[in-house]
This record gives sequence, structure tokens and C-alpha cells, in this order.
Amino acid sequence: MSQASSHPPLTPQFCFSTTALRDFLRLSRSTIDDSITQNLNALLAPSRSGFDPSSTSSRQSQPPGKRQIDQQSCKSFKENVLFPSWQARSDVLNYCAGVATSEDPDDPDILARQIESERDRERVVDERLDPYSARFYPQEARTEMLANIVRNERSVENIVRTRTWSIIGERCGVSRDGWGDALDRWRKGRETNNELLR
Repeated sequence: MSQASSHPPLTPQFCFSTTALRDFLRLSRSTIDDSITQNLNALLAPSRSGFDPSSTSSRQSQPPGKRQIDQQSCKSFKENVLFPSWQARSDVLNYCAGVATSEDPDDPDILARQIESERDRERVVDERLDPYSARFYPQEARTEMLANIVRNERSVENIVRTRTWSIIGERCGVSRDGWGDALDRWRKGRETNNELLR
């Protein structure tokens, strides 16, 4: 069974290194969500009931990939692997969203953007001579680029979690809650446990 993914140390440099940010999210998703069927199949333990030699003499009506998993194994997987991984990814996206909305005094391209903006103000445009001369595409600040990446990754995260939750619902039994409600309940339970340990 897979282990819960934990996030790397959160720094603005980690967020602005969009390759590192996307690699973390991709690796976490591939380990937990993209291989959810394999993770759930690992919870099936046919050895617990013992080997029945007669099981090989007839065809099984349900393939192993569709068998129901006992509730305790499902609960343990959700609480110890799935939800902590989702929480780690949420923590990273929330942190990077905060970085994207804060001021960035260390932006290496700020001077180049200021010069580009000044040149654009001084430019004389005669659209009769060149109708495309009025085009100006200012360079995006890295906080704006990061905000776009975080927005896109949150959309992907929503799709991935919805798909994963539907597979868990099929294999572990139908849950009335959506993945958001279940994750919130797990977070509250964890906070309560942490308060009791203090």
C-alpha cells in the first residue's frame, strides 16, 4: 500500500520554481490518486480467509478489481494515506496562493517590466501605417504567473479528487458525503485529537 505524501519545506522559492511545484503535485497524484485501483486492491487480503483449493475449479463471478473491501481497511486507508496526501497538496496550494497574492520585492524581472512599460508609454502609434502596431503584450509578473498556475492546479485537484472519491465509493461502499465533506470531517477529527494530546 502507498504511503501518504508529505509536502516539501514551504518557501516562496519553492512556489516560484514552478517545475518543483508541479513535480510535487504530479508525483503525489500519481502515487495516490492515479493508482487508486491498485492501492485499493492492495487492501484486499485473500490470505486472511485462507486459500480454498476449490476456488480454482470454477470461474469467479466478480473480478478482484470489483470486490468490496472491508470497511475497516477502507477507513484506515482514507485516514492514514488518502486524506493526509490531499491535505499536503492543499497546504502547498494554499501557501503558494498566499505567495502569489503578496508583494514580491525579489522579482528579478521587475526592472525589465518597468523599462518595457515606460517604452510603451512613449511609443507613437499610427494605425494607418501599421494596424498591428498598437499591440502591446506586457510581461507578466511572476506572482501573476504563479496565481494562474495555482488556479489551474486547484481545478485539476478538484477533478482528481472527484474521480478518486467515486472509485472509493464503488469499492468501499457508497458514501453519502462528497469528498469535500469527508475531508473536512477528517480535518476536524484530527484537530480534536491534537487538542486532546496537548
